Amino acid sequence: MQIVLMVLLIAAMAATAYVLVRGVVTMAQGGVASSEKQQQWMRRRVLFQAIAIVIVVLILVVAGTART
Repeated sequence: MQIVLMVLLIAAMAATAYVLVRGVVTMAQGGVASSEKQQQWMRRRVLFQAIAIVIVVLILVVAGTART
């Protein structure tokens, strides 16, 4: 179970990094239309960060129950 969660955590962290870079690139391009796209990318980044945090909590819960 922990291995599956670790793989999911790595995937969530990679997705967060990818979305962050895409948002920064969109911001660097400028323009009126890019403002909305930048907001979309940053909302996705927050979503992936939240997913990563939930996975970390699950890993800690699983590790805690394995000790007892």
